[in-house]
Formats: sequence, structure tokens, C-alpha cells
Amino acid sequence: MSKSKPIICILATTIFVCVSALLAAEAPGQPVEVEPVVEVPPEADQPLVQMAILLDTSGSMSGLIDQARTELWSIVNEFVFAHRNGRRPELQVALYEYGKSVLPAEAGYIRRIVPLTTDLDKISEELFALTTNGGAEYCGWVIREAVKGLQWSDSPDDLKVIFIAGNEPFTQGPVGYKEACGTAAAKGIIINTIHCGSEQDGINGKWKDGAVLADGRYLCIDHNRQVVHVAAPQDSEIAELGARLNETYVAFGTEGGTARERQAEQDKNARQASAEAAVQRAVTKSSANYSNTGWDLVDAVQAGQIDLDKIKREDLPKNMQSMSAKERAAYVEGQAQQRAQIQAKIQQLNEQRKAYVAEEMKKRQGKGQTLGSVIQQAVRTQAQEKNYTLESPDDSSCETSSDSEE
Repeated sequence: MSKSKPIICILATTIFVCVSALLAAEAPGQPVEVEPVVEVPPEADQPLVQMAILLDTSGSMSGLIDQARTELWSIVNEFVFAHRNGRRPELQVALYEYGKSVLPAEAGYIRRIVPLTTDLDKISEELFALTTNGGAEYCGWVIREAVKGLQWSDSPDDLKVIFIAGNEPFTQGPVGYKEACGTAAAKGIIINTIHCGSEQDGINGKWKDGAVLADGRYLCIDHNRQVVHVAAPQDSEIAELGARLNETYVAFGTEGGTARERQAEQDKNARQASAEAAVQRAVTKSSANYSNTGWDLVDAVQAGQIDLDKIKREDLPKNMQSMSAKERAAYVEGQAQQRAQIQAKIQQLNEQRKAYVAEEMKKRQGKGQTLGSVIQQAVRTQAQEKNYTLESPDDSSCETSSDSEE
């Protein structure tokens, strides 16, 4: 896992200034082993947003998984302009699955897929690898695992939230939900429960009780609802610019090539999921929340994690191995400048797009709730309660991306 550094925040601020100037179903078998992600604590003085998503992957939840794949980037984009006391927070996301019979019974049919990480491409990759299979859904147990097993911040000022989504009673399993939610509340971790079904069935199944115990929100969705995209004139250009950003990345080290392939694959996954996902992913890639210091020389040099004068020749991409130290620095700086220009253009187009979508939504009647839309609503309110400001400084009236759903 990589972590954000203050210089990335400076770059993000520079990009925003430029924008202002321009105008924005698996078969039974053994669980698949996943690549480990190392948890790294953020800087002590950097604001932090930590979000764990716990998804029911039992047999009836394929629609929920599809929504998670489609709406990951719109959820992340709630924090594009986030800041507290003038500083941008580091955004970390974790992913768990529960309720699938091919997972070990002795572990509660639970799997931690990715710990808290800033590697959003890894989260996307794992979401697209998820499948469903019938099983027992132990909400209390998976909450306890997330509360105890993740590296949560000790600061009461940081936003720490868990979103758990499913459709069976919240009371199932040997670990009581009251104990698990109480432990979370004692650590300042908010539990938001998302029942995939009717409001009353969720209340009867104690989903609302779980949220109340940990200062969260009780939410209901139609997990089989298709996420609706409001086509805007800016969509194709935003998606194209998002793809062009990949050309500015300079993969280094033993994992660089694999990570770069993952980046391109997640672009493809977003395009295939929906036009909305492709646009929202491009917007994410134009923000400070999308940081790849672990494999990209541009991000790593700007974050002060790599010294180009000391990096081993064999760790450089082939086109840089014969360069002098001066040529290396100039090349990386050139890639950084090109990236900043593309990111600024995406942000400019996105501001125009949000205004267009807001007008279109005024013509439509009603909105359906999906996983992404309810998470966006909850984190917006809960972040503001932690004194985060989430709006673009010059466009506080813009609707959020959840408004692009009908």
C-alpha cells in the first residue's frame, strides 16, 4: 500500500487552480488466494478517512456486487475536494465478503479481501473478481472481524466508517451484533447498515438496531436495480482523457509492470460496467485520491519516496536506463506536467458535467436507491459532522454524483 504525502496535496491544489483559471456466480470450491496488501499508517498530522465495505456474497447478492463494481468510483469521488483545516485527507478503503459457503466455516464464512489501503485499483480488481455462492450470513461476526482486524486510526477527529450490506436477519451467527456494534462505537467507528430489501423487513431483522448501536444510519436499497447513467456532452472526452492519463505513468521496480497492467484492466472493467463508471473512474484518476507511489515514478518522486539519483538502473523502465541523472529528472518532470494538464481538463469538464446532470435530474421524477447512492449520502453527512468540507470551493451548489441515478 502507498500513502499520500503533502506534496501530492500541493499538486492537487495546483490542478484545481488551473481548473479555475481555465473556467472540471462462482462454482463451489476452495477460496482463491489473493495478493496481500501491506497496511501502512498515514502521517501523524494528516486527516484520515477510513471506509470498510462489507458485502454479502451469498447466492442472491449478484446485483449488490454489480452495484459495488459500478459505483466504487462515484463513492470515492465524494472526497475529490475534501479538506479539513485546509488539508486534504488520505482516503483508505477496505473490502470484506461474508456469507459464501465456499469460505471456511470455522472463520464464519468471512474473508478479508483487502485491508485499509489507498490502492483503489486493487479494490476495483477484487470487486470484479467477486462471485456469489449460497451460505450463512453472520453480520455480527464480520463486523467484529473488521473492527478488530483493521488498522483504525486512534484520532477522534478522523472519519471511520463501516458499511455492511446484506439481506438476511442481522441476528444470524454465534457472534452477537450488539457486542460487535458496541465494540465499534467504543472505538469511534460508525456502522452504517444497508438492508437489501424492504424497510420493514430490515427493521424486523434488526438492521436498524445495528446502526443505532454504533451511531450510524439504517439504509435500504433495491440491490437488483440497474444503476442509471445520465448521458452528458462531456462524457466521451472525460473517459478519453482518463485513458490518456495512463500514458503519463512511469512504472518502476519489480511490481511496476503488473500494477500498470492492473490500471489498464480497471479502466476496461469500468467501461464494461457502465458509461457512468468510466466517467467517475476518470474523475478519480484526476484527483489526489488516486496515488500510485508504490509503482509510478512520477508519484513516488513527488512524494519524496524515490531519489532518481539513487534508484538502481535495473529498476527503471527500459527507455530510462540509458538516461543521465539530469535526463531522468527532466523526463519525470515532463510526465508530471502532462499529467497535471490532463487532470485539470478532466476537472474542468466534470464541473460542466455536474451542472448538466443537475439540470437533467430536475426533469425526472424520483430516484431509486442503490449501494453507491446511499453510501454517498451517509458519508457526506458523517464527514461534515467530523468538520470535513467536501464541496468544490467555487461550486458549493453542485449536486453530487449520486444525483446521476434515477
